[in-house]
Amino acid sequence: MSLRLAGAVWQDNLLNLIYGEKQMTTKNTLIGASSTCDSSKWDEISIAKVQKHVFRLQMRIAKAMREGRMGKVKALQRILTHSFYAKYLAIKQVTSNDGKNTPGIDGKIWKTSLDKFSAIDSLKRRGYKPLPLKRIYIPKKQGKKLRPLSIPVMKDRAMQALWLFALYPIAEEVADKNSYGFRVKRSAKDAIEQCFLALGKRRSAKFVLEGDIKSCFDQISHDWLLKNIPMDKLVLKKFLKAEFMEKGSLYPVEAGIPQGGIISPCLTLITLSGLENKLRSKFAKIRSQEKINFISYADDFVITADNVDLLNNKVIPIIEEFLAERGLELSKEKTKITHISDGFDFLGFNIRKYSNDKLIIKPAKGNIKSFLQEIKRTIKMGYTLETDKLINILNSKIIGWCNYFNSAISSRVFSKVDNRIYHLLISWAYRRHSNKGQRWIAHKYFTTYKLDNWRFHANAVDKNGNSKPVYLKRAAETKIRRHIKILGDSNPFKSEFQEYFEKLDKKRKMLKARTFLGSV
Repeated sequence: MSLRLAGAVWQDNLLNLIYGEKQMTTKNTLIGASSTCDSSKWDEISIAKVQKHVFRLQMRIAKAMREGRMGKVKALQRILTHSFYAKYLAIKQVTSNDGKNTPGIDGKIWKTSLDKFSAIDSLKRRGYKPLPLKRIYIPKKQGKKLRPLSIPVMKDRAMQALWLFALYPIAEEVADKNSYGFRVKRSAKDAIEQCFLALGKRRSAKFVLEGDIKSCFDQISHDWLLKNIPMDKLVLKKFLKAEFMEKGSLYPVEAGIPQGGIISPCLTLITLSGLENKLRSKFAKIRSQEKINFISYADDFVITADNVDLLNNKVIPIIEEFLAERGLELSKEKTKITHISDGFDFLGFNIRKYSNDKLIIKPAKGNIKSFLQEIKRTIKMGYTLETDKLINILNSKIIGWCNYFNSAISSRVFSKVDNRIYHLLISWAYRRHSNKGQRWIAHKYFTTYKLDNWRFHANAVDKNGNSKPVYLKRAAETKIRRHIKILGDSNPFKSEFQEYFEKLDKKRKMLKARTFLGSV
């Protein structure tokens, strides 16, 4: 077929998609794209229609998984991964997320609509061979150690995103009830709220096992994954065995899941699923006596129990056996048993029950320290920035951090954070204007705003040349609101929960809108 004819076929199929005619099948596959294709058509495709089609197939995959019909699961996965809609959505995802401008080892990114159209036809199982991953390192939260990230090329990202659509419904079916990481509609706040439910009562468990898996992403067994992950084994093996390039040299991969891959969180979620059912008894009477509760977020988890012996003699052996099957092990240095009266840190929160049997959840000291260090670095690096730009940068950090902790007992912490930021800004102003006095600095950078006589501010000029004031957000303005926890049994791929999720989204959006008292 000539290039011009290929382009004509592409246009015909594209117009059929846009105007709602029958979607192409694997027998009616687009052969290629040419410059004759109207690239503006990419944005004319109804994303709502695309998402609806993909979601309908995902619902069918989840239902087949619940019924144990693995043959049908495989068939539906094949239909989805050959679907034009799913390929379009996969490319839409990788060209609109935060990493859209980060190339792999080939140095290519998909910017134009023609690039994206051409990429659709390249997402095929037959002949697929991933390119090596680009290895970079980013600092961990502690700041001292580095975390390796493996960045795929755009085509491999899109291929992973495509198969993620087919695999994620299965992950939701097999995931633990109180697993909150790497799952849509769930967050760290849900995990913390579950900690409150498990530990907040007077007769709740007194001991907590703080679990940490040693090098979780890097050590997961490929043999276990290939045997137990319900997806095309050939494609999965190619994802897992893709080499990585570092300093011009190629290195093979024998174990682990590359951090940086779009499908990696889903693979990890499935790998760690099933532990809760192994730990908790099927009998309600035994559960009430043992008080074993499992709460996890990604590879971090806590397990409650009524006594230390139960954790040492039952819980830990089950965990070790479960992890060993998957090529993993507990970190002996970080895994420990804590009495609830001593408190423990989990996901940046400190959870502790005091002498009056009252459970208090608040920001952990380490997290507060890290946040203030980040603010200090930002202010220090902003000596040459215009004041309004510095305020915008600080506001985004303050709002994000406060929103994370706005469901905990954080009012006093927020006030202390405001006080520390105020002193950092005073030092910044003195250093910036070393020849000016206190009164001049106070007049230039601080004003009265909302009963606050020392509000850091600046005047910004908009696109039309108009001047308007910009004020620094105060953490203490954040309104504390109880988080609405998601139901543990809820599943986005079960029809009976569709109305529930719609109501939950509305309630959470209303709470989010009321988080900050007023706007600046």
